[in-house]
Amino acid sequence: MSTEPPPPGSADSPDDDRFRKQQPPPSGGGPQGTPPPPQGGPYGTPPPYGSNGSTGPHGGGPYGGAGPYGGGGPYNGTDPLAGMPPLADSGKRVLARIIDMVIVGVVVWLLSWAFRTTQYNVDTNRIEYSKSVGQSVIAAVLYIAYDTVMIARSGQTFGKRLLNMRVANLVDGSTPSVQTALIRAAVLWLPFAFCCACVWTAICGGWSFFDKPYKQGLHDKAAKTVEVSTV
Repeated sequence: MSTEPPPPGSADSPDDDRFRKQQPPPSGGGPQGTPPPPQGGPYGTPPPYGSNGSTGPHGGGPYGGAGPYGGGGPYNGTDPLAGMPPLADSGKRVLARIIDMVIVGVVVWLLSWAFRTTQYNVDTNRIEYSKSVGQSVIAAVLYIAYDTVMIARSGQTFGKRLLNMRVANLVDGSTPSVQTALIRAAVLWLPFAFCCACVWTAICGGWSFFDKPYKQGLHDKAAKTVEVSTV
């Protein structure tokens, strides 16, 4: 039995992330990978796309072409979505979020009903205020914990899994870390739980309908993530 570690990208490799974007193979000029002969005349190779204001092969500007997403940007001069699956449909994202809200909302309601800390208080106004704060705390903790654990684990909540999409790091397509998932969840759920549930959900999630070129919600922008299709 061989004791050598499995090669990177194998099924047994502990560092393998099957969702990480696929990098193109290194270019070469021949079967042995030798560089191609110089082009562009007696002065060597022409300047790379984007130098001196030139456009890329797709006419996409100074980042080597717009690519399928119309992107580019300051990611080492390349489109960060190159090699990644298509971006998820914004309408499906909304539906997935509603599914997740219903799932966690049922648990929030059950826990709020079970742990009534104000049941012995005879001040009606104080009871309502305390109940509201208590439910907000429970909601914030559960929604953030649910989103953080699920996204850091596989990039998918139950809703996203049902609708074939996942969250990925914009820079390389990998599954977000716990820290990244926590930032994303906190931006999405803290305002939802404590002050402006309907308005904030509509703004934060609905941002993806208008954002170009990465279709990010405000929580995606804070965490530098995108949502992509898995089919």
